[in-house]
Amino acid sequence: MLTEDGKHLYVSYDEYHNLIEKLAIKVYQSHWAFDTILCLARGGMRPGDILSRIFDKPLAIMSTSSYRADSGTVQGKLDIARFITTPKGEIAGKVLLVDDLADSGHTLNAVIAQLRGSYPSIIELRSAVIWTKGVSTFEADYSVETLPTNPWIHQPFEGYDAMNPDQLMEKWKI
Repeated sequence: MLTEDGKHLYVSYDEYHNLIEKLAIKVYQSHWAFDTILCLARGGMRPGDILSRIFDKPLAIMSTSSYRADSGTVQGKLDIARFITTPKGEIAGKVLLVDDLADSGHTLNAVIAQLRGSYPSIIELRSAVIWTKGVSTFEADYSVETLPTNPWIHQPFEGYDAMNPDQLMEKWKI
Protein backbone atom coordinates (compact mmCIF):
# COMPACT_ATOMS: atom_id res chain seq x y z
CA MET A 1 0.00 0.00 0.00
CA LEU A 2 1.50 3.33 -1.09
CA THR A 3 1.02 6.16 1.39
CA GLU A 4 -0.73 9.30 0.21
CA ASP A 5 2.49 11.29 0.25
CA GLY A 6 4.15 8.70 -2.04
CA LYS A 7 7.12 8.36 0.32
CA HIS A 8 6.39 4.89 1.72
CA LEU A 9 5.21 1.62 0.20
CA TYR A 10 4.11 -1.04 2.69
CA VAL A 11 4.13 -4.61 1.40
CA SER A 12 2.64 -7.62 3.20
CA TYR A 13 4.02 -11.15 2.89
CA ASP A 14 1.10 -12.12 0.64
CA GLU A 15 1.63 -9.11 -1.63
CA TYR A 16 5.37 -9.78 -1.73
CA HIS A 17 4.93 -13.40 -2.79
CA ASN A 18 2.24 -12.46 -5.32
CA LEU A 19 4.66 -9.98 -6.90
CA ILE A 20 7.36 -12.66 -7.15
CA GLU A 21 4.85 -14.97 -8.85
CA LYS A 22 3.97 -12.18 -11.31
CA LEU A 23 7.69 -11.75 -12.00
CA ALA A 24 7.96 -15.49 -12.72
CA ILE A 25 5.05 -15.22 -15.16
CA LYS A 26 6.75 -12.32 -17.01
CA VAL A 27 9.95 -14.33 -17.38
CA TYR A 28 8.01 -17.43 -18.46
CA GLN A 29 5.96 -15.52 -21.04
CA SER A 30 9.15 -14.23 -22.65
CA HIS A 31 10.02 -17.83 -23.62
CA TRP A 32 13.66 -17.16 -22.74
CA ALA A 33 15.49 -20.34 -21.80
CA PHE A 34 18.16 -19.63 -19.19
CA ASP A 35 20.59 -21.90 -17.37
CA THR A 36 21.07 -20.31 -13.95
CA ILE A 37 19.51 -17.75 -11.66
CA LEU A 38 21.99 -15.39 -10.01
CA CYS A 39 20.49 -13.52 -7.09
CA LEU A 40 21.99 -10.53 -5.37
CA ALA A 41 22.18 -11.03 -1.63
CA ARG A 42 20.39 -9.89 0.35
CA GLY A 43 17.42 -8.32 -1.47
CA GLY A 44 17.36 -10.78 -4.35
CA MET A 45 17.65 -13.92 -2.24
CA ARG A 46 13.94 -14.46 -1.60
CA PRO A 47 12.83 -13.77 -5.18
CA GLY A 48 15.81 -15.76 -6.51
CA ASP A 49 14.98 -18.74 -4.31
CA ILE A 50 11.35 -18.78 -5.40
CA LEU A 51 12.21 -18.36 -9.10
CA SER A 52 14.81 -21.13 -8.77
CA ARG A 53 12.13 -23.46 -7.44
CA ILE A 54 9.51 -22.48 -10.04
CA PHE A 55 11.88 -22.82 -13.01
CA ASP A 56 13.86 -25.73 -11.50
CA LYS A 57 17.16 -23.95 -12.18
CA PRO A 58 20.27 -23.77 -9.99
CA LEU A 59 20.56 -20.72 -7.76
CA ALA A 60 23.84 -18.83 -7.65
CA ILE A 61 24.45 -16.06 -5.13
CA MET A 62 26.48 -12.86 -5.37
CA SER A 63 26.73 -10.80 -2.24
CA THR A 64 26.35 -7.03 -2.48
CA SER A 65 25.84 -4.44 0.19
CA SER A 66 25.12 -0.74 0.20
CA TYR A 67 22.37 -0.25 2.79
CA ARG A 68 23.93 -0.44 6.24
CA ALA A 69 23.26 2.56 8.46
CA ASP A 70 20.04 3.15 10.42
CA SER A 71 18.83 -0.46 10.29
CA GLY A 72 19.48 -0.69 6.56
CA THR A 73 17.74 2.52 5.48
CA VAL A 74 20.72 4.67 4.48
CA GLN A 75 22.69 3.88 1.35
CA GLY A 76 26.45 3.83 1.70
CA LYS A 77 29.45 2.60 -0.25
CA LEU A 78 28.68 -0.28 -2.61
CA ASP A 79 30.53 -3.53 -1.92
CA ILE A 80 30.35 -6.35 -4.47
CA ALA A 81 31.70 -9.82 -3.69
CA ARG A 82 34.63 -10.99 -5.77
CA PHE A 83 33.23 -14.51 -6.01
CA ILE A 84 29.90 -16.10 -6.88
CA THR A 85 28.60 -19.11 -4.98
CA THR A 86 27.13 -21.61 -7.40
CA PRO A 87 26.38 -25.33 -7.20
CA LYS A 88 27.70 -26.01 -10.71
CA GLY A 89 31.31 -24.86 -10.90
CA GLU A 90 31.74 -21.44 -12.46
CA ILE A 91 28.68 -19.52 -13.55
CA ALA A 92 28.19 -19.80 -17.32
CA GLY A 93 25.68 -19.77 -20.13
CA LYS A 94 22.46 -17.81 -20.00
CA VAL A 95 21.99 -16.15 -16.61
CA LEU A 96 18.96 -14.46 -15.08
CA LEU A 97 20.15 -11.82 -12.60
CA VAL A 98 17.56 -11.28 -9.85
CA ASP A 99 17.21 -8.53 -7.26
CA ASP A 100 14.25 -7.13 -5.38
CA LEU A 101 14.40 -3.64 -6.87
CA ALA A 102 16.12 -1.22 -9.17
CA ASP A 103 16.47 1.68 -6.73
CA SER A 104 19.05 4.18 -7.96
CA GLY A 105 20.32 1.63 -10.48
CA HIS A 106 23.87 1.94 -9.17
CA THR A 107 24.12 -1.63 -7.81
CA LEU A 108 22.65 -3.38 -10.83
CA ASN A 109 24.72 -1.34 -13.30
CA ALA A 110 27.91 -2.07 -11.33
CA VAL A 111 27.14 -5.78 -10.98
CA ILE A 112 26.41 -6.18 -14.69
CA ALA A 113 29.64 -4.38 -15.57
CA GLN A 114 31.56 -6.72 -13.26
CA LEU A 115 29.84 -9.81 -14.65
CA ARG A 116 30.53 -8.80 -18.24
CA GLY A 117 34.16 -7.97 -17.43
CA SER A 118 35.00 -10.94 -15.22
CA TYR A 119 32.82 -13.81 -16.44
CA PRO A 120 33.26 -14.32 -20.20
CA SER A 121 31.52 -17.70 -19.84
CA ILE A 122 28.21 -15.86 -19.36
CA ILE A 123 26.91 -15.76 -22.93
CA GLU A 124 23.66 -13.94 -22.21
CA LEU A 125 22.54 -11.95 -19.19
CA ARG A 126 19.06 -10.67 -18.41
CA SER A 127 17.75 -9.02 -15.28
CA ALA A 128 14.57 -9.34 -13.23
CA VAL A 129 13.33 -7.18 -10.36
CA ILE A 130 10.05 -6.77 -8.53
CA TRP A 131 10.12 -2.97 -8.42
CA THR A 132 11.72 -0.26 -10.55
CA LYS A 133 11.78 3.22 -9.07
CA GLY A 134 11.26 6.21 -11.34
CA VAL A 135 14.66 7.58 -10.27
CA SER A 136 16.51 4.43 -11.35
CA THR A 137 19.15 4.63 -14.07
CA PHE A 138 18.68 0.88 -14.65
CA GLU A 139 15.94 -0.74 -16.68
CA ALA A 140 15.49 -4.43 -15.96
CA ASP A 141 14.48 -6.86 -18.68
CA TYR A 142 11.66 -8.01 -16.41
CA SER A 143 9.97 -5.86 -13.77
CA VAL A 144 6.57 -6.12 -12.13
CA GLU A 145 5.91 -2.63 -10.81
CA THR A 146 7.28 0.75 -11.81
CA LEU A 147 7.06 3.29 -9.00
CA PRO A 148 6.96 6.84 -10.40
CA THR A 149 8.08 8.28 -7.09
CA ASN A 150 10.98 7.19 -4.92
CA PRO A 151 9.23 5.58 -1.94
CA TRP A 152 10.95 3.61 0.78
CA ILE A 153 9.66 0.06 0.30
CA HIS A 154 8.77 -1.50 3.65
CA GLN A 155 9.20 -5.18 2.90
CA PRO A 156 7.52 -7.63 5.27
CA PHE A 157 10.74 -9.00 6.73
CA GLU A 158 12.55 -5.72 7.39
CA GLY A 159 11.54 -5.79 11.06
CA TYR A 160 14.43 -8.22 11.51
CA ASP A 161 16.90 -5.47 10.55
CA ALA A 162 16.34 -3.81 13.91
CA MET A 163 15.99 -7.02 15.94
CA ASN A 164 18.71 -8.74 17.92
CA PRO A 165 18.78 -12.13 19.67
CA ASP A 166 17.97 -10.62 23.09
CA GLN A 167 14.81 -9.03 21.68
CA LEU A 168 13.85 -12.33 20.11
CA MET A 169 14.34 -14.09 23.45
CA GLU A 170 12.11 -11.47 25.09
CA LYS A 171 9.44 -11.89 22.42
CA TRP A 172 9.32 -15.63 23.00
CA LYS A 173 9.81 -15.31 26.78
CA ILE A 174 12.83 -17.62 26.72
